[in-house]
Amino acid sequence: MTAPLSVAAVVVITVATAVIGMRGMRVARTQADFLVAARQVPALLNASAISGEYLSAASFLGIAGLAMLEGLGALWYAVGYAAGYLVLLATVAAPLRRFGAYTIPDFAEGRLASPRLRRWATVMVLVICAFYLIPQFNGAGITLQATLGGPYWIGVVVLGVVVTAGIASGGMKGITVVQAFLYWVKVTAIALPAVVLVLAVSHPPLGTVGGPAPATFTHATDVRFPDATRVTVDRAVTVTGTGTVDGRPVRGPLVLRPGGHTVAAGTSLRFPAGTPAPDVSGATRSGSSWASPLLHLGGRPDHPLAATYGILLATVFGAMGLPHILVRFYTNRDGQAARRTTAFVLLLVSTFYLFPAVFAVLGRLEAPALYLSGRTDSVVLALPRLMVGGIGGELLAALVAAGAFAAFLSTSSGLLIAMAGALSHDIMGRGVRAFRASALVLGAAVTAAGLLVASVPINVLVGWAFAVAASSFCPLLLLGIWWPRLTRVGAMWGLALGGGTSSLAVVASLAGLGRSGWPALLLGEPAIWTVPVAFLAMVVGSLLSPRSLPPNLTDLLATMHLPERLRRPRAGMVGQR
Repeated sequence: MTAPLSVAAVVVITVATAVIGMRGMRVARTQADFLVAARQVPALLNASAISGEYLSAASFLGIAGLAMLEGLGALWYAVGYAAGYLVLLATVAAPLRRFGAYTIPDFAEGRLASPRLRRWATVMVLVICAFYLIPQFNGAGITLQATLGGPYWIGVVVLGVVVTAGIASGGMKGITVVQAFLYWVKVTAIALPAVVLVLAVSHPPLGTVGGPAPATFTHATDVRFPDATRVTVDRAVTVTGTGTVDGRPVRGPLVLRPGGHTVAAGTSLRFPAGTPAPDVSGATRSGSSWASPLLHLGGRPDHPLAATYGILLATVFGAMGLPHILVRFYTNRDGQAARRTTAFVLLLVSTFYLFPAVFAVLGRLEAPALYLSGRTDSVVLALPRLMVGGIGGELLAALVAAGAFAAFLSTSSGLLIAMAGALSHDIMGRGVRAFRASALVLGAAVTAAGLLVASVPINVLVGWAFAVAASSFCPLLLLGIWWPRLTRVGAMWGLALGGGTSSLAVVASLAGLGRSGWPALLLGEPAIWTVPVAFLAMVVGSLLSPRSLPPNLTDLLATMHLPERLRRPRAGMVGQR
């Protein structure tokens, strides 16, 4: 059912984003404007923009939805996302900005004197950003589906058109203010409803959250099944529905007899208040596993400690390898400003991550319908209207819908800039025209891919992007900045083995390989083994190729580690200042 206020809120955010982004046509003229905003972005504005693009669909919808589905152990995603910035602050921010470049492939070639390595790094930028960008389109489809009651593809296409047009118009300089604005929209849209739902709305005691999932629907609830689902009831339940149940068409009242029933995709069932909530095949419902502090992949108790370590490795080290975040440090004036920016980001991001857990807990207490439909990703969108009701619930739901779409817009903008910058600057010959053409082509391609992943959980998709980033750019940056003996041969080995194996593991997991036990863990959370492989490959390859060290190594290290006032500018680096 369409919610007019939510529709209006999404439209307002989309139009505001498009208008602010299009102003970039007036302020962006040069390649430096499009790629690094002329390196003149103040620290607080840059921190708001980084936070805006970092807090993606996985943060706004995915963490709460995954925690509601699989248990509190999924909140390790939030811990890793925030902690990654602490490591980034300590190890990468200032040296990377002092080095000076337009893109991460620029850094790879400049640090190791290898055009071939630059091309490999460009490929990894495209792979990582694609894995991260596709779930933003997935989230947009879910949001507009929940808001408009229409098909999934509408949100995907709307996001693709708005973001692609904005990036092609103004690049980094045009989108910086947009992303900063959208951060404050997002933090307001998740914080205010969370506080209202906890303090001002009656709900079961929070201490009962570790028990079984709700046994009954507290409100008359419409459940739409986007996929074929097997449900089980332990006593007769009378519902009203349209669609197909147990192979027979349904239109009106229906009695679900004790036992299992197959509900066809597209079926809608209305459960009256007080109706027992059916069990759903595959949903995590037991209290003990849900309250566990460790991560359970797909709700299974397969090696939860190793799975938790895998998530932490991917998220903490992956934050150092995300191209759309790293390129932001090149927009600072100098290394000191880059460090201040990172400190602000840590504060802004940590504040945001206080709230997804609130929605996960309240969702388990109040929204059993989401277990039935398999749409726990929409818990943040569903709870305000479900718990508050009336005009108050509609207003809160509209605010949340606006925040969710803001998350997709801001993160998608940053990712598309990183991809278009890498493709145009490192492959197509550079220039504003090449940047715009790259943005249009990549925007269309990723929009098409977003239509194919409707059933994959958002946070799982983003977790894979972090795993690939942690297994490729993280070791390249850490060793390139802090280990003088890194060579182009070692870097190539690490990118090929770490990035290649993690990407193959993701593809294998998408294909359904490794459904249980250690295979499921090693393919579903590949960072636990691909990160060590990448570091080991870079170290061994470098020790075996000492003659491939760059001839000006001392100058390169001084550039990264000496404050700007103590050194002369390094000559020969394209786009350094």
